[in-house]
Amino acid sequence: MATFTYTPSFEASESSKPRVHRFQAGDGYEQRIIFGLPAHADPKEWSLTFMNRDNTERDAILAFFEARNAVESFDWTPPRGDAGKYVCEEWQASLVNYNNNTVTAKFREVFEP
Repeated sequence: MATFTYTPSFEASESSKPRVHRFQAGDGYEQRIIFGLPAHADPKEWSLTFMNRDNTERDAILAFFEARNAVESFDWTPPRGDAGKYVCEEWQASLVNYNNNTVTAKFREVFEP
């Protein structure tokens, strides 16, 4: 499995949305239960920016994403947390000026064997 080794610029943002099923009774009471295994119920999503990258590094980052094409997962260690498996389903590159680029990407944690 490939490992993504490029360090993002700060600030990076982490999002959580635990997988929970809700049942609301007619009398106003509500019950909630985790959907799936508890250890996998809160996958993280990261919005990352890679600023001030030269053309070579920009091309390497984009090639890494394109090689996996939003299907194949990769290992990555987020700024806050432990290493895990992620997919990148969305990325964008911007040319700021000559040989100075910004790449933005969204990483979504996945749970695979």
